[in-house]
Amino acid sequence: MNQLHRIHASGSQERLDRLIQERLAPDADKARIDQRIWDLFGEDWCVMFTDLAGFSRRVEEFGIIHFLQIIHEAERLLIPVIEDHEGILLKLLGDSFLVIFRNPQKAMKCALGLQQLLAAYNLDRLPEEQVLLCVGLGYGRVLRIGDSDVFGAEVNAASKLGEDIARGGEILVTGAFRQQCGDLAGTSFMQLAQAPAGTATAFRVVF
Repeated sequence: MNQLHRIHASGSQERLDRLIQERLAPDADKARIDQRIWDLFGEDWCVMFTDLAGFSRRVEEFGIIHFLQIIHEAERLLIPVIEDHEGILLKLLGDSFLVIFRNPQKAMKCALGLQQLLAAYNLDRLPEEQVLLCVGLGYGRVLRIGDSDVFGAEVNAASKLGEDIARGGEILVTGAFRQQCGDLAGTSFMQLAQAPAGTATAFRVVF
């Protein structure tokens, strides 16, 4: 199964690379090629980007090894929660996770579970030992390339929300995600004054 998975992921990337190469030709029918790409790889997914707050400050104060310890602890704590909510972890990017979900409510419940777990974990720890998580969520049509990557406007927006805008302990979502997820008991949404590129509106989850 692992070998089949590697072949599938590699084959998807090679197919996309060939189509992009065709698109570069001076006389390329870009609209037709674009439609082929979307027909091959276009899927609807929830996208979650997470980031750990305070990277630069902690590295400066305590050194890179200390922060590597925090990343290790975050992976140990958070990956089981993601798996319990049917999330697919596509990438570990330093202190960030890229995760996709089929079900928006499971994605939201996962995000809440992550933050609640860390709130309890941080209670009896020194500030420099705490794991402070930022979460961004999007939903929409994306290009999924095997189990290696996803591309699209909602991917970009979720990345911006999770990695650049959210503060530790926050969950920020795009307007498309909020609409698709609907109401969830114990939560509400507060609209942000500005939305990042890729989404018309964005919200902070109150929980």
